[in-house]
Amino acid sequence: MNSRELVRKTLTFDSPERIPRHIWVLPWAEEHYPDFVEKMHKDFPDDIIDAPALYKEPLETVGDRYSPGIYVDEWGCTFNNLQSGTIGIVHKPLVANWKDLDNFKAPESVLCLDQDVVKTFCKETKRFVLAGTVVRPFERFQFIRTMEQALIDLMEQPSELFELLRRIHELYLKEVEVWARTDVDAIALMDDWGTQRALIASPDIFREIFKPMYKEYVEIARSYGKYVFMHSDGYIIDIIPDLIEIGIDALNSQVFCMGVKELGDRFRGKITFWGEIDRQHLLPNGSRQEIKNAVREVYRHLYAEGGVIAQCEFGLEAKPENVISVFETWNSV
Repeated sequence: MNSRELVRKTLTFDSPERIPRHIWVLPWAEEHYPDFVEKMHKDFPDDIIDAPALYKEPLETVGDRYSPGIYVDEWGCTFNNLQSGTIGIVHKPLVANWKDLDNFKAPESVLCLDQDVVKTFCKETKRFVLAGTVVRPFERFQFIRTMEQALIDLMEQPSELFELLRRIHELYLKEVEVWARTDVDAIALMDDWGTQRALIASPDIFREIFKPMYKEYVEIARSYGKYVFMHSDGYIIDIIPDLIEIGIDALNSQVFCMGVKELGDRFRGKITFWGEIDRQHLLPNGSRQEIKNAVREVYRHLYAEGGVIAQCEFGLEAKPENVISVFETWNSV
């Protein structure tokens, strides 16, 4: 069974031969522990990979996304980064006043994907391929307005808010379709909805404004025979039923933040848990035995003849030996 078939069996709860692997290596880890990164990729090769995001027209960006200083992305959002190997924060709004909306344009350049390159890439690999971009309406809205102002907007709900969201959503609908027309196996969504203990915005706001957007992305993906993967940090247990309802196949979330057993009791066998192992406490500070126990806890409560992907993030302050221990343990369960 090759990696692509392995992941598909996992997503459909069809008794895969083993748990598929997906290591997330952030640039910080590549800078600080290049030897460990090389060893991990050799000893625990990924079953899931990203397609190359190559465009026929260059995206208009400024700076390096992971370097200290200013980075401006293809939407024109400005990120301030204080630390090498991580992503910065937006402090300067692209749309500071609603009158600025008159000059705001979504970047059509992201629709000029070189689909032939992506198709060739998918044809030449037997691994499961994710789209090389992420669709993120909630976070994109925050990047454009800043997080603080975006939350105020969601409370006040002026008409301009919905016009901005409409423009964001329309661009993402087109982008999803552009990628879905290639041979990737899955479309990727990403929006961090949780704080440590609750949602950033109320479940009602999620359901009324953003859930219909995700549903349309899923419908497009399904029409082309694609799976849908989604990442969302924080405590998001209140909206997991909604994500299942609209057809999200795999969810990357902080399962230890929400409680592995409760997630298993409520959602085991209904959605694939695309990782993860706790990166707030265990990966930076845990012992080897604690790492083993964590992996076994995920397997015990969430595995259902599939439905679990061995995902782990090698990021800021994580001990390399702990990340390696994660995948050594997955090999033994």
